[in-house]
Amino acid sequence: MNHKDLDVWKRSIDLVEEIYKLTSNFPSSEIYGLTNQLRRASVSIPSNIAEGAVRKGDKELLYFINIAIGSVAEIETQLIIAERLDYINDGNNVFESAIEVRKLLLGFRNYLNRKE
Repeated sequence: MNHKDLDVWKRSIDLVEEIYKLTSNFPSSEIYGLTNQLRRASVSIPSNIAEGAVRKGDKELLYFINIAIGSVAEIETQLIIAERLDYINDGNNVFESAIEVRKLLLGFRNYLNRKE
C-alpha cells in the first residue's frame, strides 16, 4: 500500500498546510508554545500514516493510525485553546478540516478492523 494514494494521507497533508498558515499569524511569544505544538501534532498525522503503511501488516498500520487519531485530538484541543486566547475565531475552517481528518482516520481504522 502506498500511503500517497490514501485520501486520508492527502487530506492530512492539507491540514498540515492549513495549520502552518494559521499559526504564522500567532503572536511571536507562542513560537515555542501553541505554534510549535500545533505544527508538530499536524505533521505527526501524515507521518504516522506513512510509517504505518510501510510496515508489515494491518496490525502495525492500526497502531500508527491510532497515534494519528490521538494527534487530531491534540489539534482540536489546541485550537480550542487558541480560540479562547483570541488567536483565531470560531469560524475558522481549520476546525472543520481537523474533524474531517479525524472522520477519515476513524473510517480507515474501522475498515482495517473489519479486514482482520
